[in-house]
Amino acid sequence: METEKIREIITDRNNYPEKDLIEREITKEIIKVKNTPFVKIISGIRRSGKSTILKQLKEKFGGAYINFDDERFVNFKIDDFEKLYELCLEIFKTKLFYFDEIQNIYGWARFVRRISESGENVFVTCSNATMLSKELGTHLTGRHIMFRLYPFSFNEFLVFNNVKISELTIKEKVKLKEKFSEYLIEGGLPEYLTTRNTDYLKNLYESILYRDVMARYNLSNERALKELVYLAANNISKGISFNSVKKILGLGSATTVSDYFSYLENTYLLFLLPKYKYSLRKQIQSNKKIYLIDNALSKQLGFSFSENKGKLLENQVFLKLKRRDCELFYFQEKNECDFIVREKNKIKQAIQICYELNEENKERELNGLIEAIKEFKLKEGIIITMNDEKTIKTDNIVIKIIPAYKWFLMD
Repeated sequence: METEKIREIITDRNNYPEKDLIEREITKEIIKVKNTPFVKIISGIRRSGKSTILKQLKEKFGGAYINFDDERFVNFKIDDFEKLYELCLEIFKTKLFYFDEIQNIYGWARFVRRISESGENVFVTCSNATMLSKELGTHLTGRHIMFRLYPFSFNEFLVFNNVKISELTIKEKVKLKEKFSEYLIEGGLPEYLTTRNTDYLKNLYESILYRDVMARYNLSNERALKELVYLAANNISKGISFNSVKKILGLGSATTVSDYFSYLENTYLLFLLPKYKYSLRKQIQSNKKIYLIDNALSKQLGFSFSENKGKLLENQVFLKLKRRDCELFYFQEKNECDFIVREKNKIKQAIQICYELNEENKERELNGLIEAIKEFKLKEGIIITMNDEKTIKTDNIVIKIIPAYKWFLMD
């Protein structure tokens, strides 16, 4: 690219005023490591707020912000990085660099490593886990700190809606239940919550489908990929096998199904939860449960939830657990436990989700949880419901039944 064209783009971009959006919880963690000699990487689905975080950091600490998702960078090549670097030093007199969606430029990690090792402070965002892991493993091993950004947590959702928990009286805390019911349906994508425009969700999905999956992996079977996403959106929290999906979609092999799911996972659009097995081979072969990145987006993609609020609740619980960055599985022998949490190679927690605990489902939900607790020699388990709250003791096991709005506010 011509030097003056690069100058025009970066000057233009750094003059854009930032929207008055809330500071994300993860931003505090990023600031803690701001001055460490590592590349700080923020990864997550498109439009989850990564760019906003970079711009907020820029406003707070100064520096140069470069958005490589700008179509004017379409002809930018690895050889142009040196021009960009010199222009930033000239214009911004900085050692702070914020590179947005830098995975769009082949070979970016070499450049980032070079300027990082020369003493520059570098922040990077990326929306594709595969390209990121490949570059990190090759060029930035041991030289980066990773942060994964998800849509708003319930805490962030409350702040976004100007609900201050510390100012609520006991009587007014009914607002928390009301707001959680809204959060359950509307999800946590910042810009969608601002506009409530479903066209925004449609455009986000199409951007992921065509740019991040079909174009990136050179796929031509648009029908099968769309049907796979529709199937996933309609089967949140349900177990699926690649062979059964292969038959439903009329694909040639289960390997193709596995690849398609992998591509979609890499964009953070959906997640597959493995079944816990002591044998890794059996774990790989077992059915996977499906979860999506956001409940409002799941509705847009085909999820009919008029009678499935329990699935929405389970999906939101899954996302909160993902924010803790621990290993998650589901457990199933005679009965099923929705989530077991492993930290440092040890199962630390068993969690069951039930929108409403009643006489029809109580025995089933308890049996699944208790079976997991005994299997992993835990002392207690949790059932998350929409409204119920009490403690049950049985066979020296403590079962805490917690209303969702309270559990989501716990650290």
